[in-house]
Amino acid sequence: MRDPAADLRRIAFCLERALEPSYRVKAFRTAASVVDGLERAELEKRATAGSLAELSGIGKVTATVITESLAGEEPVYLRRVESMGLTPVAQQADDLRQLLKGDCHVHSDWSDGGSPIEEMAIAARDLGHDYMVLTDHSPRLTVARGLSPERLREQLDVVAEINERLHPFRILTGIECDINLDGSLDQEPELLERLDLVVASVHSKLRMPADEMTPRMVAAISNPHTDVLGHCTGRLVTGKGRPESEFDAEVVFAACAQFDVAVEINSRPERLDPPKRLLRLAVEAGCKVSIDTDAHAPGQLSWQPLGCERAVLCGVDPVQIVNAWSADELLSWTGRAAAG
Repeated sequence: MRDPAADLRRIAFCLERALEPSYRVKAFRTAASVVDGLERAELEKRATAGSLAELSGIGKVTATVITESLAGEEPVYLRRVESMGLTPVAQQADDLRQLLKGDCHVHSDWSDGGSPIEEMAIAARDLGHDYMVLTDHSPRLTVARGLSPERLREQLDVVAEINERLHPFRILTGIECDINLDGSLDQEPELLERLDLVVASVHSKLRMPADEMTPRMVAAISNPHTDVLGHCTGRLVTGKGRPESEFDAEVVFAACAQFDVAVEINSRPERLDPPKRLLRLAVEAGCKVSIDTDAHAPGQLSWQPLGCERAVLCGVDPVQIVNAWSADELLSWTGRAAAG
């Protein structure tokens, strides 16, 4: 027996993976929520009568998907989208992806993500992960609804409650913390201490001169709360694009190695950050890495193969990949083992 809500969410997942417009994704996730609220007998009755589209939140396309699913058939629309957004990767990259046990950079609808925390966690679990690190934005990034200290404290309680239901899968607490202009981190130190993992990223003044950006980044890297340096160049490689931030890469990666901060391989197709030439420098400097999706929706959690391909091409040793470790090993590295 097929589950119409699951088929609708799978379609949404595939559309997200292919970077389709958000309104298309929302239509399928909204329809799935409507289906969740109805008994199967009611759905079957409406499907027979052809009245599914009369329900608020269900349109002609989603009604067809539901009708086909109720009949035990794989929806035609689902078959069509299953192959969207898939990128062939070398066997070595696929093997590397199988080693990854989690994702250290994930957003929810608490900041600028599109889905609830639990939905992101379930998607990560279904992809085979043992954990994900929830890293919604910090207060300074108001355009992304960054979390104030009060909202972050509230989120920690919510995560603890969800973890009780999803055990043994684990949501690790975290944040993507803005690096302020002076290199300080945009959140209360006491709260950063409580989190399992902190990703520090530059989101403002991306075009500042290298002689200012380099000490700014090094100051953040040397902060004892920083665990991962997020999308280090800030570049965008699709659409209108955005150039790389300028900084002394050798100095920055030497600092990452010295302070045991991992360099993120950001797998988002529009970022693919750092560029391969810089990733090779990070490898040569002896830096640890974290292969993350920076996912803002469940389907985007499947982007890790893109980062794995870059890791293979740049000679990253799997031993140096922090999210190839178990959750307990990761927490031991970040110094939050007692909290785990």
